[in-house]
Amino acid sequence: MSLLRLFTSKAPAVSSALRSNITHQQKHLVRRPFSIAPALWHGKEGVAKGDGPYTVNFIMPEGEKISVKAVEGDTMLDLAQRYDIDLECACEGSLACSTCHVILEPEYFDKMEEPSDEENDMLDLAFGLTETSRLGCQIEMNEDLDGLTVRLPSATRNMRVDGSKPVHH
Repeated sequence: MSLLRLFTSKAPAVSSALRSNITHQQKHLVRRPFSIAPALWHGKEGVAKGDGPYTVNFIMPEGEKISVKAVEGDTMLDLAQRYDIDLECACEGSLACSTCHVILEPEYFDKMEEPSDEENDMLDLAFGLTETSRLGCQIEMNEDLDGLTVRLPSATRNMRVDGSKPVHH
């Protein structure tokens, strides 16, 4: 008899025998789901397109300007995913790539805190790096940045083998 047949033919009998020997407290542990961690989604729950007091202008590589509304704490990645703007983010905002690289206007760049060492390390890998480059996943909206204009570079350096782009969950 093959091992596969042995285990598949006796599995229901073994399973029911084991279940009958388990106490009530142990049954609770057996039925526990594989993971109890909540699912994490991009963006903010309950915020829809057009919500927010702040305006952000995205300049696409072809020159098209797209103006969107933002709320406090939104990142450029959140906005790009909410408004279906083609801003890559291979690492999904975990500060492990440079595909969400954007170029800012100098007056807004000066209003932001200095980039962290980790962000600077990733920016070193970005295509078309400038003096006012930042990673979109690290720029959080606030009142000082209302009217911000971000330019998307003409290309990115994406190390994903298949060339696919992550989509909003």
